[in-house]
Amino acid sequence: MKLTHTYQTLYSELSQRALDSSFASEFNVEGRFISAEVKGRRYWYFDLPDGKGGKKRTYVGPVEDTEITRRVENFKDLKADVRERRKLVSTLVREAYLPRPERQTGEIVQALAEAGFFRLRGVLVGTVAYQCYPAILGIRLPGMAMITADADFAQFHSISVAVEDQAPPMLETLKTVDPTFREIPHQADGRFTTQYASREGYRVEFLTPNRGTDDYSGRPTPMPALGGAAAQPLRFLDYLIYHPIRAVLLHGAGVAVNVPAPERFAIHKLIVASRRLTDKDGTAKSRKDLAQSVAIMEAMIETRRTEDLAEAFMEAYDRGPAWKDAIRKSVGQLEDDVRARIQSSLGASIRMLEGDPAKYDCR
Repeated sequence: MKLTHTYQTLYSELSQRALDSSFASEFNVEGRFISAEVKGRRYWYFDLPDGKGGKKRTYVGPVEDTEITRRVENFKDLKADVRERRKLVSTLVREAYLPRPERQTGEIVQALAEAGFFRLRGVLVGTVAYQCYPAILGIRLPGMAMITADADFAQFHSISVAVEDQAPPMLETLKTVDPTFREIPHQADGRFTTQYASREGYRVEFLTPNRGTDDYSGRPTPMPALGGAAAQPLRFLDYLIYHPIRAVLLHGAGVAVNVPAPERFAIHKLIVASRRLTDKDGTAKSRKDLAQSVAIMEAMIETRRTEDLAEAFMEAYDRGPAWKDAIRKSVGQLEDDVRARIQSSLGASIRMLEGDPAKYDCR
């Protein structure tokens, strides 16, 4: 069911206020913003006197990002408005029936947001990210595909190096939510940690794209920006987190986050669903992946965003035999009527994009 224009407008207002608030809370009025060129691109940084004649420099974001630049220019006028934002979140949850994350999940995402993870261009992925898409797409999605007992976060290694900034120690950040969180030494190299777990079994994992062979997927990657955390390299993740979008997780007064574009999330789930079938306990995860993928694809078709979906589909299909094979396997698992509806819609949009639907196994 589509959200009314009123609720979509409320979400847009909440998004604006949440991002303004997160921006204002991270920077001290005694500091100043400067722009600097790094490898041919200009970035905003924030300089704060350290009381010893020096300064601490914090990465803010690309100058070309108009939303960040606007907030830099209007920094002194930004005001935190927690009470009003809480009302907006409550309205969207209670009246529009948009999903609110489980309490611990929300607190973990908020803790990482306050630690600067999203400012450092990290991306929320997995089922927690999926919970953001109903508001983004303006349509309710199946609730059963939103259940999770973990939270996954991703960042490009190149970005983690390039930002020249660092979040506070990750374990300390997680312990502010639950003191029982502990590091889980990586099986391939116990010097590194990519996962953290609480006594009750809640897990937080950090991921990064693996652009090499599958041999590298088992080795942890040090991530300079992540407060001592390393990340697990995964194939296909570069596609997922390329050009993420801003969203708000409906927890507390709203938490400003970065999530994958919905079309990339949907196609990525098609890819990983077929590959999970060879993993331990992968069948249930594969079904969940497919359910999330289909829900987003059908929502994008209903809300007439099929061209975005088709572009993402074509890009993945064109990346090589492994990608194409994974997509074909997952599409083959869909119910006949669902498969026909999705392929027909994709085919029409592929033709509009001057592509050949037959090349992509669409009608």
